[in-house]
Amino acid sequence: MKIKRVLIASTLAAFIFSSCTTQPTLVKDTSYSRTKNGALIGAVAGALIGATTADDDKAKEALVGAAAGAAVGGGIGYLLDKQANEVAEALGTGVSTDPLAAIDPTRDIVVSKTDRYVKIMFRSSMMFPFDSDQLTPEAKRKVAKLAALLRRYPNTIVQIAGFTDSKGSYEYNYQLSLRRAQSVANYLRSLGVRNRIYVKGCSYNKPLVPNKTEAQRALNRRVEVFLYNRPQDAVDPCRE
Repeated sequence: MKIKRVLIASTLAAFIFSSCTTQPTLVKDTSYSRTKNGALIGAVAGALIGATTADDDKAKEALVGAAAGAAVGGGIGYLLDKQANEVAEALGTGVSTDPLAAIDPTRDIVVSKTDRYVKIMFRSSMMFPFDSDQLTPEAKRKVAKLAALLRRYPNTIVQIAGFTDSKGSYEYNYQLSLRRAQSVANYLRSLGVRNRIYVKGCSYNKPLVPNKTEAQRALNRRVEVFLYNRPQDAVDPCRE
């Protein structure tokens, strides 16, 4: 009976959060997949708690546990969805669902999201002069918009990673990529951002495309900003 109640409660929670919409590759995201995934996970956990504490005369407790778990899990996902849309709007773009967006040379900024984080990719050609870690005026304007958003979400964890092309030594590129990530972090802090910020230099690890031509190398030079709501969701940006 308890197993049956768990299945019923989980199915009910999944149904509650199952409405979907289709979207092109660059739009305001209304699918809220993180909300639904978080709600389903929370529902299963809540149903298990309700089922294990309910006796045979109190089957409703399993459903109550599922509803409570769905609310908690859905809240975590909702925050990621909300932040992704707000970041994209502030930066004058949309949330991209196109896996090839990062290698589109016409896009200086790509906002994407997963079940664990929101990611903003800034193309280095827009962010820094050649071989420099000094932010351009345009970069400062974009980072300032991100700062305004982060001030509204002080609990969001920020991870900034710099990437270069493969010209030059690994160590030189590592230092350059680290300084560029640090420049973004320093500017955010100068604008009053008090979030936890971590920086990492990735040198020429994780290229988006082969470093064979100048056009390809330009695509690999970038800064990526990850936004997390929980420490356990953090990834190694140089590898994932």
